[in-house]
Amino acid sequence: MAIESMTGFARAAGTAGLHAWAWEIRSVNARGLDVRVRVPSGFEALAEAARKRLGAAFSRGTLHVNLSINSDARPAKPRINEAVLAGLLESVARLPASDSIRPASFDALLGIRGVVEIADEDEDVLAQLEAPLLAGLEAVVLGLKEARSAEGRALESVLTGHLASIGRLTDEAEQHPGRSVEAIRARLAMQVQALLDASPALDPQRLHQEAALLAVKADIREEIDRLHAHVAALRALFDQGGPIGRKLDFLAQEFGRESSTLCAKAGDAGLSRIGLELRTVVDQMREQVQNVE
Repeated sequence: MAIESMTGFARAAGTAGLHAWAWEIRSVNARGLDVRVRVPSGFEALAEAARKRLGAAFSRGTLHVNLSINSDARPAKPRINEAVLAGLLESVARLPASDSIRPASFDALLGIRGVVEIADEDEDVLAQLEAPLLAGLEAVVLGLKEARSAEGRALESVLTGHLASIGRLTDEAEQHPGRSVEAIRARLAMQVQALLDASPALDPQRLHQEAALLAVKADIREEIDRLHAHVAALRALFDQGGPIGRKLDFLAQEFGRESSTLCAKAGDAGLSRIGLELRTVVDQMREQVQNVE
């Protein structure tokens, strides 16, 4: 399973009758999943459907979802309520004839409220559009999934390159002659001798005891072992794939701590250079990890 990015964009559009619709989703980074949906008035049920579908498809990211619907303008069409008109005609027919009352005309009858209605062909727009809009929602979710997967493949390539650099620099630090016991002993001996030359009253035995403690603290074996372990753990996560962003972020922080400690312990110019380069690569990797779901 490949990793996915939290950034992406997708759009799905179509028509149904005289209505044109479009779904759009923009996805950006977030610590968790935040789905924000905007739909036209009367389509709130589709907003809930979108939240449920996106919640099932993604685990992290802020998703801005928008549904737009445009309808072609057309004049309203009149409709005669024939049942009401028939009832009126029957009632008029039952009235007694009178010279003072004129027969009812159609003009008069059509002017009575309820006989003529203004009907909208699409008065139930939601019922007409529900099926195509739900199909469009599925299409836009799949489109966003593909966009985030494509971005994830590019991210994995970049992160794999950073991981290779971290592994190489860790090997260089492990093999560097500056971290050997002899090199550490020689540096400390020079420092002890410099202190004795500057202050002859200092106790040489105490200085050598302190130098021995410093030699132990200067050993970067533990940091190198942890860096190797973190490299192996990160490779295993890449093989696992899926929503691993939080685990990647944790490991990136661990890389940062170990590289900082290595820099602090390095008493050799060559080791310091390796440590600084290692910290640079780790910082670059941490920036990219923030985009992984």
